[in-house]
Amino acid sequence: MKKLLLLTAAVALLTTSVVKAQTWPTRNVRCIVPFAAGSTPDSIGRILADRLQTKLGVPFVVENKPGASGNTGTDAIAKSEADGYTIGLSIVGPLALNKLLFKALPYDPARDLAPITIVATQPSVLVASNELGVKDSVSFVTLLKKDSAKLNYGSIGYGSLSHLSMVVIAMKTEAHPEHIAYAGSPNVVTALTRNDVQMSVLPAASVAPQAQAGLLKMLAVTSATRSALLPDVPTLRESGIEGIEAGAWIGLVAPANTPAAIQDKIYATVVEIMAEPAVREKLTALYMEPVANTPNEFRAVIKQELDRWGPVIEKNNIRIQ
Repeated sequence: MKKLLLLTAAVALLTTSVVKAQTWPTRNVRCIVPFAAGSTPDSIGRILADRLQTKLGVPFVVENKPGASGNTGTDAIAKSEADGYTIGLSIVGPLALNKLLFKALPYDPARDLAPITIVATQPSVLVASNELGVKDSVSFVTLLKKDSAKLNYGSIGYGSLSHLSMVVIAMKTEAHPEHIAYAGSPNVVTALTRNDVQMSVLPAASVAPQAQAGLLKMLAVTSATRSALLPDVPTLRESGIEGIEAGAWIGLVAPANTPAAIQDKIYATVVEIMAEPAVREKLTALYMEPVANTPNEFRAVIKQELDRWGPVIEKNNIRIQ
């Protein structure tokens, strides 16, 4: 009898979840972005929200909640009602690395969030100021090994992927350039054009237009292979620097207990959206490539990021609080 009651309860729960998914959504859905308007996650969020609204017939409203290296908005996603009416877009820091960087987080990424899919990714790019006078990544590495104590590098924040990538480059070249953290990519780009800093690793969208205008030099992508978006830019591996992969991905998440059937519906709809030629064209303009991987594949990426960057954070005692 006990087993029968448990089976009956499980069937009822599954039926309720399926019914909710069939009727969902019936009202506005919040899409929280833990970064400021105009940021890459915000741009992706607005493209996605527009298409979700068209496909599902209700407004998907983007809410920007920046602060605390993305933790403020990501915490808001995690603590929202798990009813399918709050989803969010976040990145590797709040979804993985910040657990290692901060003494304590107000949420547990693994426990409090349900990964739905990585929506899109873009390569990170090693860039140099024109004043540094290097023509390619090979000459950059030679100069870095020789004169690093005289050089500065910029990042988009202490503990960011931008910072950690340069830490590994310095480790692998036995160099010791000085780190200067800025509030965001535009600030670093300005510092590069003024030669306040001589190098940085930044998302492609932040630097490709300036490089094409001749304001700075793109030296290498941090991906394992060359990017189709920047086919003429070599990889760090081609420059003799192995073991750095720092793709700037953006993932779609929901509160952990959001009904599975609703998560499945969101995932299936996003897969359709990422296959649309018009959406892919918009992503290309942002130097982004669609991903739309499965929730399990998303979880595997998060684990890979923790395994990759955890030892770097530990060895260099990189902490934010």
